[in-house]
Amino acid sequence: MFFYKYLRYPKQIGSIIPSSRYLASAMVSAVAWDETRLIAELGAGTGAVTKYISSSNMTGAQVVLFEKDDYLRAKLQQQYPEHVCFSDALRIGKELEANAMGPLDAIISGLPFFNFSESFREQLLVEIEDSLRPNGQFIAFQYSLQMKKALERRFEIENISLVPWNLPPAFIYSCRKK
Repeated sequence: MFFYKYLRYPKQIGSIIPSSRYLASAMVSAVAWDETRLIAELGAGTGAVTKYISSSNMTGAQVVLFEKDDYLRAKLQQQYPEHVCFSDALRIGKELEANAMGPLDAIISGLPFFNFSESFREQLLVEIEDSLRPNGQFIAFQYSLQMKKALERRFEIENISLVPWNLPPAFIYSCRKK
């Protein structure tokens, strides 16, 4: 199913297979769980990273998922009924406000930023920045270092690490809101 979705919407999906357990584990390990009460995952897809968020969430943080694809979002809602699930990452702030949730402590993203138009990418980065509390975390993986400059303009990049055991290998950007 994931491969089929990729063939139909390669700019939205970004990869031919879901994130590996190595990538998912590394992303979730970067979360400062002791500081996290509200966390969002953007581009939750098949739940490859969501599974690790759920198993690592020992502090009971509320989890909010964003997934554009109707089929994948319905599957996520079935598999993770304890998490709130929305469709549009460009509406993070509006969804948080409408559901009486405060600013996010952390955002984990699997969105393929560089596949998006520059204007859409900038809108999304503004939405992410505005939805995070001061000093909140933004953790994103990308398949290249092309997003470094765009992220540096909005965030303090604390670390960039390579996960070679993913197809394709991926870079994890661990950032903080300035």
